[in-house]
Amino acid sequence: MNEKTKILFLDLDDTLLRSDKTISDYTLETLAECKKRGILIGFSTSRGQMKKSPYTAQVQPDIIIGNGGASVIYENKLILSESFTAEETQRLLSKAYEVCGDSCEITLDTEEAIYWNRETDKSTNYAFDALYSDFKAFPEPALKICVQTEDAVKADRIASCVQDAVLIKFSDIPWYKISSAKGTKENAILFISKFLKVPLAEMAAFGDDFSDIGMLKLCGTGVAMGNAIPDVKAAADFVAETNNDDGVAHFIREHIL
Repeated sequence: MNEKTKILFLDLDDTLLRSDKTISDYTLETLAECKKRGILIGFSTSRGQMKKSPYTAQVQPDIIIGNGGASVIYENKLILSESFTAEETQRLLSKAYEVCGDSCEITLDTEEAIYWNRETDKSTNYAFDALYSDFKAFPEPALKICVQTEDAVKADRIASCVQDAVLIKFSDIPWYKISSAKGTKENAILFISKFLKVPLAEMAAFGDDFSDIGMLKLCGTGVAMGNAIPDVKAAADFVAETNNDDGVAHFIREHIL
């Protein structure tokens, strides 16, 4: 492992966050110590609207990779956005209803908001403060679209209606994420590496799910959480303790600080 790690990229759910969706004081203190030593802190999450997130207020990361890699914020400025066009967005939404039926739940992230086609009885609580849309005539470009289905064939039929779409399964909920081929965590990190002139070898990434595999393989140090799915552990250089046991903080203190 490179002893001069300059940037940490941290997935949020089931990685930096404990199962109760909080960050421990010990972890916050550890990240603060990293910043004192000149190590940049980056969030790398599938969540959208991270500027408004309480976790952003707590940690004050230097970099935010949001929407699964479709957006990058550096020092509070948007420096990268990879979205579907408005026409591609509507095509994906129409295909999702055609393939999965009108009762299918869909969420959609734009630069300004998160939308959901359910106002009540949502099947998950991942998108907080979501606005309602029935998506029948949605006018805006989407950074990412998530569709409720466990069927890989159906998910592929939806994604294949536009060119250069990437399909990623969530391991903990029966949903698939669809984004632009350029809107992945690893492509965002490649962009940041060039933008900040920091070699990939001097970066460390932490994650637990399918969308994290690319960045764990890409960065000089790839760390899977103890609670990560087997595919993530297989892709990582190290396996830390679980998210509920402050795995991120313990690894940083032992191997980086």
